[in-house]
Amino acid sequence: MTSSRTWFITGASRGLGALWTEAILEYGDQVVATARDAATLKPLADRHGDRLLPLDLDVTDEAAVNEAVRTAEQHFGSIDILVNNAGHMLHGAVEEVSADQARAQMDVNYFGALWTTRAVLPGMRERRSGRILQVSSIGGLLAYPALGIYQASKWALEAMSQSLAAEVAAHGIHVTLIEPIMFPTGLAATSPQSTPISAYGHAREALYTGATASGFVPGDPAATARAILALADAPNPPLRVLFGTNGLDAVRTEYAARLAGLQEWDHISRLAQGNQAGR
Repeated sequence: MTSSRTWFITGASRGLGALWTEAILEYGDQVVATARDAATLKPLADRHGDRLLPLDLDVTDEAAVNEAVRTAEQHFGSIDILVNNAGHMLHGAVEEVSADQARAQMDVNYFGALWTTRAVLPGMRERRSGRILQVSSIGGLLAYPALGIYQASKWALEAMSQSLAAEVAAHGIHVTLIEPIMFPTGLAATSPQSTPISAYGHAREALYTGATASGFVPGDPAATARAILALADAPNPPLRVLFGTNGLDAVRTEYAARLAGLQEWDHISRLAQGNQAGR
């Protein structure tokens, strides 16, 4: 690192966001740390002084997001790296989840990331540099029973971010989707739960047996801080990166099955094409 950078991190008060915020400050960079209650960041502020700007922020409020980004840019001059980390993980089969829960899941995990991304882009474009780190999930690549709405929010984030990466590369902006696999951060315990319907007990069981069958084992949350700093220092960061092990095998299995299924039913694809099927 040659000079201090300014990071803007959502969901910085707990879990991976809290670990990353502290590690980045210790590394020597500056951080705008946002949380629903910025008072929870006071211990960090006491230790790191004016290199930390804690802000109250509800990422589902687009106007509040725009104001927070303006405040951050006025305070530090620019935002070099955005980390969209705020989110929760709604458990429940599709029929079990309420309409309000489904909307709230999309509002935080997808629209919250969209609002912050849009807010930092003008400054990054003007400087022709910047990094946007979107915290997705292995569930942004795969879909397990009883997590469908959560995974839908991550699939939406993945699609938007892949398009965004192609749109902003010409402006010197890099976009990376971080896909954590399994880390004990307390996310599940602090996230909303649906009201179970007994008919879907098998789906909840399949969620856990599927993760076990994939060979997923809990990783060290503190180690992810070293990984995110390495990404920030990489001259040509990837569009996607898994955090944790054994994810590659699960993704290979999933994508091989998708291709095999498309091939098996290619006769229907050709039927749908009509008289142009052979071309």
